[in-house]
Amino acid sequence: MRIVGGQFKGRPIATPDGRNTRPTSDRAREAVFNVLAHAEWAPDLEGARVMDVFAGSGALGFEALSRGAAFCLFVETDDKARGAIRDNVESLGLFGNTRVHRRDATQLGTRPGSQAEAFDLVFLDPPYRKGLGEAALDCLIKGNWLSENATIVFERAADEDDFATDMWEIINTKTYGAAQVLFLKQKIYIK
Repeated sequence: MRIVGGQFKGRPIATPDGRNTRPTSDRAREAVFNVLAHAEWAPDLEGARVMDVFAGSGALGFEALSRGAAFCLFVETDDKARGAIRDNVESLGLFGNTRVHRRDATQLGTRPGSQAEAFDLVFLDPPYRKGLGEAALDCLIKGNWLSENATIVFERAADEDDFATDMWEIINTKTYGAAQVLFLKQKIYIK
């Protein structure tokens, strides 16, 4: 796997050994970032605060950093995945721009004081068909992790049931092979 755009374009991304993670393909990542770069509702990546939840290798967060994001918080419980993220932080020289949070994404709690500012863009790539993404979305709201106009990029299986919620507006939907990507905003902030 490689970073597909920005200052680190072409740089390899270490991935954890085993089958516990399912990295977003280079092609799907490029397509997602093309949507984010051109949609008028998308946050400006330049200087953005980003979360990569169920981070795996951290490919989505590193892609955002490569394209100008100021900071990325990687949320991941798997030891091998956190090791791959740390390897990527080191190889890309991003120590001051990242933090790895060993926490269950469905039990994030309240945003700690060390994360003073809320997040503008959240990548949510949970294991498919387990309801974990929906639970993490609830935690993000309850824990005050999101900025007022935050955008969520939620990857799920293309054949999963329709996403229905009172809290989120689906701004855009894209399908890339077996993956469906929902671009979401909180309904209370839609104008």
